[in-house]
Amino acid sequence: MPQVLHKTRLAPAGAVTDFEALRADFPIFADGPTVLHYLDSAASAQKPACVIDAISNCYRHEYGPIHRGLYPLAELASERYESARQTVANFINAGKADEIVFTRSATEAINLVANGWGGTQLEPGNEIWVSQMEHHSNLLPWQRICAQRGASLRIIPVDDQGRLDLENAQGVFGEKSRLIAITQVSNVLGTINPIKELVDRASLHSIPVLVDAAQSVGHMPVDVQDLGCDFLVASAHKMCGPTGIGFLYGKIDRLDETEPLLLGGGMVDEVGVNHSSWAEIPARFEAGSPNLAGAAGLASAIDYLNGIGIGAIERQVRDLTGLALNALAGIEGVTLYGPEQGSNRAGIVSFKIDGIHPHDIAQIGGEQGVAIRAGHHCCQPLMQRFGVSSTARASLHFYNNEQDIVAFEHAIRETIRIFGPR
Repeated sequence: MPQVLHKTRLAPAGAVTDFEALRADFPIFADGPTVLHYLDSAASAQKPACVIDAISNCYRHEYGPIHRGLYPLAELASERYESARQTVANFINAGKADEIVFTRSATEAINLVANGWGGTQLEPGNEIWVSQMEHHSNLLPWQRICAQRGASLRIIPVDDQGRLDLENAQGVFGEKSRLIAITQVSNVLGTINPIKELVDRASLHSIPVLVDAAQSVGHMPVDVQDLGCDFLVASAHKMCGPTGIGFLYGKIDRLDETEPLLLGGGMVDEVGVNHSSWAEIPARFEAGSPNLAGAAGLASAIDYLNGIGIGAIERQVRDLTGLALNALAGIEGVTLYGPEQGSNRAGIVSFKIDGIHPHDIAQIGGEQGVAIRAGHHCCQPLMQRFGVSSTARASLHFYNNEQDIVAFEHAIRETIRIFGPR
């Protein structure tokens, strides 16, 4: 008997969430390594059993070709796929489901906009603005399309606290500015950028804004109508969903201006030998066989997050981040990057230890079951801004607890003991 997917379980108003009990929803904490203090959720979040079950249920009971069959199984598959689209639309408060385009990732979604929109809208002399804290995924596509179209790529600098320095970004709201592409949350600094205020200023000059929400959707409330952005992208795997699927939100008038990135089956209206016409939005952007199981897993993840409550998740992570920052602040030789603790910082903590390479920090941590990241985090221009080649990074989610922070601090102190001055 097929399971019912996408049934949202909302948390009662004012309910106190037992986050420790929620850890039991994640098989990896029970069935994975004997000791796992997973502090790498900015790279990819762990998956609750309901998401794993939704994917399995899809393949076991509901798998069929989407939009390509008139028999009951194919119609059920199409219904599930479009239901997932509506679930995503509801989650970010899109005006309608047609504003949601499924992609393989946030990266593919940005490339779709850069090539499909930028490829038709950019002219020589135009400027695309990105910030100094952007992930390479929100930098490289703009580098290439600017070079192809004769436009200029401009950079919004960040200050010493890792915040946007708009005062030193002369021209960002100027007449040459054609689009601003910016992250909502830095994957290195944890900075939460003032997207709504930036969009409000940009709209006064009719400048579209693309928001990279890979580190924000599923971690904090995101309302695209309130933000007013023209485009927004996210990846399912960073919000407790499966890998291999993400989405693009676009205002309909902006999607109308956008050409498809991929061509093939499912995205056409009529095909001739010398000319073809595209299907309606959003189908025109989803060439090939859609990722039905991925969509089912994403919808299940959203239902799960809604059941906990995004506000509760945000508060839990903020509290844990405060513990982590306080723990590191008390260790001599540690340098922290990003804004001071407060409401403008997400659950991402990047740091270095004097005289110790970040890879050594991560390796010693891993030997003690503490999973953190080390490297440039796909943000080399930001590393250059702060004069380092790499940092260590701990990133938290609601399934973390105080024991993870204690283990993290112990791993840092053990690293210093091993590699520190003799």
